[in-house]
Amino acid sequence: MKFTLENKDAFSKARAGLIETDHGNIETPIFMPVGTVGTVKAVKQDELENDIKAQIILGNTYHLYLRPGLEVLEKAGGLHKFNSWNRPILTDSGGYQIFSLSNQRKLSEEGATFKSHIDGSKHFFSPESVMDIQRIIGADIIMAFDECPPYPCEYKYAQNSMHLTHRWLDRCVERFNSTQPKYNYQQVLFPIVQGSVFKDLRLQSAEYIASKNCFGNAIGGLSVGEPAEDMYAMTELVCSVLPQDKPRYLMGVGTPVNILESIALGIDMFDCVMPTRNARHGLLFTKNGIINIKNEKWKDDFSAIEEDGASEVDKKYSKAYLRHLFACGELIGAQIASIHNLAFYLWLVKEARTKIKEGTFNEWKTKMVIKLGERL
Repeated sequence: MKFTLENKDAFSKARAGLIETDHGNIETPIFMPVGTVGTVKAVKQDELENDIKAQIILGNTYHLYLRPGLEVLEKAGGLHKFNSWNRPILTDSGGYQIFSLSNQRKLSEEGATFKSHIDGSKHFFSPESVMDIQRIIGADIIMAFDECPPYPCEYKYAQNSMHLTHRWLDRCVERFNSTQPKYNYQQVLFPIVQGSVFKDLRLQSAEYIASKNCFGNAIGGLSVGEPAEDMYAMTELVCSVLPQDKPRYLMGVGTPVNILESIALGIDMFDCVMPTRNARHGLLFTKNGIINIKNEKWKDDFSAIEEDGASEVDKKYSKAYLRHLFACGELIGAQIASIHNLAFYLWLVKEARTKIKEGTFNEWKTKMVIKLGERL
C-alpha cells in the first residue's frame, strides 16, 4: 500500500493525494460512505460504485462482530466477498460504539467489557482481539482500539483516557505486526489521536501517534458535541504535528462546510452518517444549500432534484415527486435522497481535489461555505 502526496494548495493547508491499495486507488481528499453493518443504508453496491462513485466505504468492528459474526465473515472470505464490494474498505475499531454504550460497558487496563445492544449478552474487546477481529473482517485499513472521551469532560479524565489509548495502541501495533492478513491482500493500521479539546493533550497525543510510524493517522474524539471552532482548532493543531507524507483521517465529520474547512486544515479522509441519516428524514444537501423536501413549498415544484446534480437520480426525478414519496412513506424516497446526498458529498471532495490541483481551492472554498449552509 502506498500514499503519494500530489499537490498542496498555496493559500491553505489543503492537499491532494493518492492512496494505492490492493482493492484499488483512493483519490484524496475523500469521503467514505458509512456501511456500518456491511451495507450503506438504502443504497445498493452498484449504485455506490456507478452513481455515487464511492472509492472506499466504512464498516464497523463492533456491529460486524455481533452480526453476522466472525464465523460467517471468515467462511465468506472476508467482508469484501460477503457484501460484494470489490473496492477498499476501512473498519472502525468499535471504540466509539463502546463509548456510546456508557451504561452498558466497563473499561479496564485490559480492554472493554460491554453488553450487546441486540440481546444484552456480555462481550470483551482488548487491543489484541480487535486486531484479530479486523484481520477476519478483512478491511484494507483498520483502526487501533481507543477510548473516545465524552464532551465535555474534565482535564484529568481526558488525560487518563489519552494515556490508556496510547498503551492500547502499543498493544495494537505489537499484535498487528505479529500477525498476517488472512485473505492475501495487504492491510494497514491507523492509530487515533485523542485528548478532547485540551491543546497540550492533543499535541502530546499527536506526537505519540506520529512516533509509531504507521501507514496513516486518524483524529478521533471530535464532532462529539464540541463547538465547531474547537474542532477546527484541535484539527489544525494536530495536523501541524502529524507527518506530511501520511494520510490524515478526521473521524465522524461531518457537514459539507465542516469537510471543506477541514480539508483547508490538511485533512485527507472523512466519514459520517449525516448524508444518509439526513436523507432518510428528507434533508438534501445541494450546491446551493439545504433542502427539506418535506416542506409544502416543493409540492408542485417539477424541477429536477438538483439541476446540475452529481447523480442520475437528480436529473430523473423532480422535487415534487420526491416530496410525494416522503409524504406517502415510500421506501424509495429514502433511497433516492440517500443516493443524492452521497453523490453530492463525493462530488464535493472531488471538486475540492480539482481546485487544489488547479491552485484555486481557497477562493472556491470561501464562496462554497457561504452557500452550503443556507436553507432553501
